[in-house]
Amino acid sequence: MPRMIAVADSDSYLKWTHATTSRMPAGWICETVVVRNPAQPSAKQISTVTDQPVAVMSRRELIAKIAYEHPDALLLGCTGPTVGQLSAQRSLSESRRRPVLITGLPGISIPPSARAVRYRAGCDLMIVHSRRERREFSVLAQTMAPGLRVALTRLPFLVDAEPSAEPVDEAAAEGPVIFAGQAIVPQKAEQRRRILRALAEVPGEVRPVVKLRAAAGEQQTHNEQFPYPTLWKQLVKSGQLAKGRVKFNQGSMRAALEQAGGLVTVSSTAALEAMAAGVGVLILNDFGVNHAMINIVYAESGCLGTLDDLVRGDFRTPNKEWLMENYFHPEAESDWLDRLDDLLAIRELHGLAQSVSMPVGSRSSRLKRRLRLELPARTWPVIRRVRRLARVRHRRR
Repeated sequence: MPRMIAVADSDSYLKWTHATTSRMPAGWICETVVVRNPAQPSAKQISTVTDQPVAVMSRRELIAKIAYEHPDALLLGCTGPTVGQLSAQRSLSESRRRPVLITGLPGISIPPSARAVRYRAGCDLMIVHSRRERREFSVLAQTMAPGLRVALTRLPFLVDAEPSAEPVDEAAAEGPVIFAGQAIVPQKAEQRRRILRALAEVPGEVRPVVKLRAAAGEQQTHNEQFPYPTLWKQLVKSGQLAKGRVKFNQGSMRAALEQAGGLVTVSSTAALEAMAAGVGVLILNDFGVNHAMINIVYAESGCLGTLDDLVRGDFRTPNKEWLMENYFHPEAESDWLDRLDDLLAIRELHGLAQSVSMPVGSRSSRLKRRLRLELPARTWPVIRRVRRLARVRHRRR
């Protein structure tokens, strides 16, 4: 039986790798592990993804495991720097009997990043989730990673989803408004306060809900400088907003959408989940529609709106053409398993070609990325404190 080891390094990548391996054809034996690093998911975050044991191991332990077990495929569901580090290992790049190296991104990947492709240049197959992503990543791969094939599938949480392009039924939208926050956008604290103020102004007795990705102290793929609960407490303490006007929840987005009256976000993939569930969507354009806001993909969706639209409850549905190009293509077009079969056949008949990784960044930055996979996670808070003190002392000179 073919065997796959899936490797994750953060909460969002763990969800994606687990969901992807869960859809492998019958006969595949799949195991998910977490490679130790400062952003690794907590035990609680792991338990919300799967009730199966997930080993957390160092880079060295992982490489030894792969060398001992000889899996047929390795799914590197990790951030770019981690993929670059792992795919550059000699045992994973030089042997013709090495596993097929697969990679991908867990959410919206438009606009495509040249840096993301360079980090993944040592892989054989990159999974993307829309027609548009395949076109744009293929162009980058041709020049930056000639050995990297780009293949298509649906995002795991959109499998079998057939969203409607019919207008939102306002009479049916009586549940709470869900705001799907993100760690890195919008970047400024005042922009986030504007969102909280608008949520507090949503009329009706049903309180809006800010959907949190992680509990206080838990790691995320990206660091959140201005958490919404902290900003909310500050606004309440200053007397600007009433304490109980907005709720903060964690848990399954799918469960939250079952009773939702609408979903609002700046650029989260939760908007796609809402579309699949037939829930009205509002993509905020108050802060721009650009690379920095990671929301260019929604520009032609028909779902852009403002904070004023949020207060009015003016939610939208996407147009059909946009849906076909972005994440809701017919499942028959998904071909990543076919491309994997092709690579496994090549491996069996001739052996795989040596993979070629591309160094990204300076020598010092590459050393730092390697240390992230070598040092125990508990040492990084100490390192950060030392670096902050060093910067303060430097400024005082």
